[in-house]
Amino acid sequence: MDQGFRTFYPPIEPYDSGTLDVGDTNEIYWETCGTPGGKPALFLHGGPGGGLLTDHRRLFDPSAYRIVLFDQRNCGRSTPHAGDPATSLTANTTWHLVEDIERLREHLGIDRWLVLGGSWGSTLALAYAQRHPERVTELVLRGVYLARRSDESWSLTETGAARLFPEEWARFRDLIPLGERGDLLSAYGRRLFDPDPAVHLPAAHAWAAWELSANTLLPVEPPELDDRTVLGFARIEQHYFSRGCFLQEGGLLRDVDRIRHIPAVLVNGRYDIKTPPEQAWDLHLAWPEAEFHIVENAGHAGAEPGTLHHVVSATDRFRA
Repeated sequence: MDQGFRTFYPPIEPYDSGTLDVGDTNEIYWETCGTPGGKPALFLHGGPGGGLLTDHRRLFDPSAYRIVLFDQRNCGRSTPHAGDPATSLTANTTWHLVEDIERLREHLGIDRWLVLGGSWGSTLALAYAQRHPERVTELVLRGVYLARRSDESWSLTETGAARLFPEEWARFRDLIPLGERGDLLSAYGRRLFDPDPAVHLPAAHAWAAWELSANTLLPVEPPELDDRTVLGFARIEQHYFSRGCFLQEGGLLRDVDRIRHIPAVLVNGRYDIKTPPEQAWDLHLAWPEAEFHIVENAGHAGAEPGTLHHVVSATDRFRA
């Protein structure tokens, strides 16, 4: 790849994949790409509940890295899937996912690895690294999400992102009757977890449309997603966001001392509407040792050129 402006590495296919029983009737799908003897690197996808994309494999030099990816509980190719109305999410929390990562590391015989996460993946990466700092060689965090009450308020009330995307917000809000709009998160939860498809599917599609409306600096056509994927994504997000992502308020900032010694790169789009740069800035203030980049011509999406350049540059530098 050209050593100037960084972009995706060429498409690759896994050389190994499988499922891992992580308990509570859950199995997670995993795959490994690149070089079996290369430096181990773990990718954590967003959402929560977003699942893997093939481009996630392309953030690392395949000649240098043993790239590990997995679908988090109840999404993607992991089972049971949250798009099945009978699936319980009781055993799906941040700390279940953290321990799933440890089980996968042990299963693959890896001692330590670089961890890269974007959006919700950055949250999970921080939680994992703070719980298991001895297992992390470096951190690359994109679109930093700290899961504080103020961060969630920005996404799901009239006073945040809604002011910049009023038409899209109105469609999301107006699915809920006026008398229930004081707590949209709970109102959506009642519908998303209703067993009747006539109730949960419109709610799931409205939720996903709002979530995807502000991903990029300039508008792009949203992806076409099937009902099962959309329902699973919306249910998992509502499950997490309505419970503070199972984190103590401000805990990720409070516990930075546990990971201060780990080389890290923080990247955030200047015009990121989903995870505004205030969060990355607050993390930078708590952790000035981490390299910090604000990308002036980017929103939230990890594939936007400026953001992608900084993320791939980081994995290129850390491959040694």
